[in-house]
Amino acid sequence: MPGIRSTSIRAALLAVPVSLTALGTAAVPAEATAHHPSPSLTCRGKGVDPDARVRYRTQTVIHAPLRTVWKVQTDVERWPSWQAAVTTAERLDHGPFRPGSAFHWTTPVPPNPHTPATSLDITSTVRQVEPGSCIRWTGPAVGEGLHIDGVHVWNFTKVGNGIRVSTEETHTGPQVDANVPAATEILRQGLEAWLRDLKTTAESHAATASTG
Repeated sequence: MPGIRSTSIRAALLAVPVSLTALGTAAVPAEATAHHPSPSLTCRGKGVDPDARVRYRTQTVIHAPLRTVWKVQTDVERWPSWQAAVTTAERLDHGPFRPGSAFHWTTPVPPNPHTPATSLDITSTVRQVEPGSCIRWTGPAVGEGLHIDGVHVWNFTKVGNGIRVSTEETHTGPQVDANVPAATEILRQGLEAWLRDLKTTAESHAATASTG
């Protein structure tokens, strides 16, 4: 599944409908920009689901080499070490990302007035990839009473002394479609949290490498 988070906000993304007042707010770094209505991000000509009602796009600049950012993002099995909401992550194939590469990961979903606490099982499959430039993956996320299909696109662009990472994701399914504003707000928090963690981790790795 494409990315979803607040410790579990990426997971909670799938536990909708929920009350917007219960979501809280997450601090967003100045470099993380808000929703971009258009055009959609693409990878090798393919983008997110054009018909999805739940969608969000954001970006940040990471001050680290492209190879470091790419390595942190695509080393799926290490996601639990830097993403608190990821419980387990396993590559289902080996080597660099390529079309058909797949990974299975799990994340807890807290209870809300409409759904019980559960563990979300996500299987993501890479559909398009351009090494060092973009990734597009799709897949289902399944939990107790929950089923969501997602499409997630990532773009990596060199800018000045850093890398601009842009991401866009769409979700479809009865739970998210039942409360689009709530689902979109949780998706916003999830994607921005993912970028914050990616930025922190990649910049830490780059700093360690430069002093080592």
